[in-house]
Amino acid sequence: MKKLDDMFKKLLTVLLFTTAVILSGCQEPASKTNGDVANKDQNWKEQLNQKLPMLGHRNWILVVDKAFPEQNAQGMEYIYINEGLLPVLKQVLTQINLSNHVKPIIYQDKELGFITESQAKGVKQFVQESKTIFGNQTVQTMLHDSVFRKLDTESKLFKVLVIKTNETIPYTSVFLQLDCAYWNGDKEKQLLDALNTQ
Repeated sequence: MKKLDDMFKKLLTVLLFTTAVILSGCQEPASKTNGDVANKDQNWKEQLNQKLPMLGHRNWILVVDKAFPEQNAQGMEYIYINEGLLPVLKQVLTQINLSNHVKPIIYQDKELGFITESQAKGVKQFVQESKTIFGNQTVQTMLHDSVFRKLDTESKLFKVLVIKTNETIPYTSVFLQLDCAYWNGDKEKQLLDALNTQ
């Protein structure tokens, strides 16, 4: 009888230990989860550094506001960063401009130029600060719906990297179409002209 009691106690101890291990594995402390999010936010620059050499002529990098929708297009990849749009944009443009293989063709939503401060607080400051970030680089505008049509076509053939920020001012997304940094339209025209004379 004593032998049976000892076996029962050992079995009960093993069951309690196993249950404790399983339950502790299922529960993740909040601090660890928050740390993972913080690490993810900090690692986005590294992710961009790794992806940029793979991107080239006709690829896109979008730095978008928080309401920008996730799309089903197969060629679109998303990174979420819990930061404002302008600091992220500045970093992205810096990394692109430091690369030796691509340069940005910059687009903004045309609607942004028509939004008033009474409609969206902070829009005036956003526009001024974005002009400072762009410097002397040319910025083209297009209607927001035109952007989606263009991206729908482009993402079928070329990768589009979407960096989504926590920006909540409407129409502030910036669309960077990558172009070849060491070849331009004039050189391409000369090449095509030469090929056509053959």
